[in-house]
Amino acid sequence: MSDKGSGLVIVSESVLPEIISKVLEAKRLRASGEASTSAEACRAVGISRSAYYKYKDSVWGLEERFSDRIVSVYMLLRDEKGVLSSIIQRLYELGANILTINQNIPIDSIATVTISVRYDTDGKTGTLRSELAGIKGVVDVKLISGE
Repeated sequence: MSDKGSGLVIVSESVLPEIISKVLEAKRLRASGEASTSAEACRAVGISRSAYYKYKDSVWGLEERFSDRIVSVYMLLRDEKGVLSSIIQRLYELGANILTINQNIPIDSIATVTISVRYDTDGKTGTLRSELAGIKGVVDVKLISGE
């Protein structure tokens, strides 16, 4: 027996209660911008806001949950002009969406930087690591989540 709520399951939408499908549709409307508020999305699909809020953080479409993921990358960088810019450019080229950047003040000419990105799982995180490690001025790269 597993702990309640600790795992994920994949279930055909055809056997789910209608409310779950409607919550998924309301989330899609919000994410696409077709509905500017949760209340508007709920009205469009015909559910109450309380039902929406009850389920919205617990149900995802398969593509929403697994098409990409968040990867945090911890790096040691030389204190040289353009190193961080080169990393940002390479992340863009790899199709990563930067969510956060945290850079500390350099000590002994080395700065620590943590960048969180949403990275398509079609790409390999090992490729991400090696691509960033190959940039001039990058001393070390570690993936601290998402492997």
